[in-house]
Amino acid sequence: MIYHREDRIIETDRLLLRQFRPADAYEVRDYCNNYKIYRSTLNLPYPYSLECAVTWIAGHEQNFDQDRMYEFAVTDKTSGQLYGAIGISFHQPYHNGEIAYWIGEAHWGQGYGTEAARAVIDFVFTEKNYHRVYARHFASNPASGKIMQKCGMSYEGRLTDHIYKNGAYEDIVYYGIINKTNS
Repeated sequence: MIYHREDRIIETDRLLLRQFRPADAYEVRDYCNNYKIYRSTLNLPYPYSLECAVTWIAGHEQNFDQDRMYEFAVTDKTSGQLYGAIGISFHQPYHNGEIAYWIGEAHWGQGYGTEAARAVIDFVFTEKNYHRVYARHFASNPASGKIMQKCGMSYEGRLTDHIYKNGAYEDIVYYGIINKTNS
């Protein structure tokens, strides 16, 4: 992982994690207006409109500037193709944050979520001095949990019937990782 501080870009072997641009709103809308993504995420509305995408993107720069949240577009390093999004909150008093991500369905199963998550964890551990990163996923979405495991996160517990969504209760599974370099 290479972080280009002045441009707010994280570079990996295959990806550039960059700030979202207003022009990305159309692709974000197209990716997020997918019931399968909605079903497996906590906060995305459905249907997902262009206005949702524009509003979501509009707050990213201020969040980054104020160290509240670091949100990145997951893009192909060579072509610039947008694959999805990844973000991490910053709870400054606790030196931790929650990582969350989504990848467009056309790009599932290619390791982009794992590569992006590893890079963002490295970014916050080295650049932002986090002590801990945590994540959660619906038990009905084990693929997200596999990304967490591949990033070195450890299973921390399960909250049974914790979320009510789409007429049913969902278990939430938690994972976490400690920054061993600043323990």
